[in-house]
Amino acid sequence: MTSLNGAVVLVTGANGGIGGHFVREALARGAAKVYATARTPRDWGDERIVPLALDITDAASIRAAVQQAPDVTVLINNAGTSTPTPGILSHSDDEIRATMETNFFGPLFLARAFAPTLTAKGGDTAIVDIHSALAWYARAGIYSASKAALWSATNSLRLELLPAGVHVVGVHVGYVDTAMAAGAEGPKLDPVDLVGQVLDTLEAGGHEVLADGTSVQLKAGLSAPLEAVYPELAARG
Repeated sequence: MTSLNGAVVLVTGANGGIGGHFVREALARGAAKVYATARTPRDWGDERIVPLALDITDAASIRAAVQQAPDVTVLINNAGTSTPTPGILSHSDDEIRATMETNFFGPLFLARAFAPTLTAKGGDTAIVDIHSALAWYARAGIYSASKAALWSATNSLRLELLPAGVHVVGVHVGYVDTAMAAGAEGPKLDPVDLVGQVLDTLEAGGHEVLADGTSVQLKAGLSAPLEAVYPELAARG
């Protein structure tokens, strides 16, 4: 269980629709300070919010963030990117690498960089990783692959950091009603609801958030035969 009362929170991708809600809701729950990070941070007009420049794909930027935010107790790996079209083979080398750098390597390297800070505090610290329901459904190609990799890394982090008292929460969600999903069809979760579920789980000591029906359904499908998940395989059989 990790209390947000008095916590010092760092949110990546704070300028986005989900990130902004994490910043505000953490403060509403008693956080003493929130580092609101982005490549180009903005002014929040609140002395409790510290704008901090951070490019999670850049090693020097990560090192600088650790030096500038030595009091962090909760790291929220929210920043992410998507591709305009699905598929893996259809994307360029640069598109594939950029997706993996942002959605997998960035959160992993940031967690590794902040791990000594979090473990030194002796408990009541946490890392939150935002995955995607598409980690369990390969229709989104390289995006799905990047989120599946992050899911696996989160499971490893959870086990490795457990002895040091660092609480790790993984979050799965389908479409969220933000600019990133503006062109997507189907139900979209209100980002306020997503953030509320995540922080409720964090404070209750939970390990995983299945934020919507899509996530629940896709996780349940992991035990199903591949032909049930991807019917075209059966059709080709």
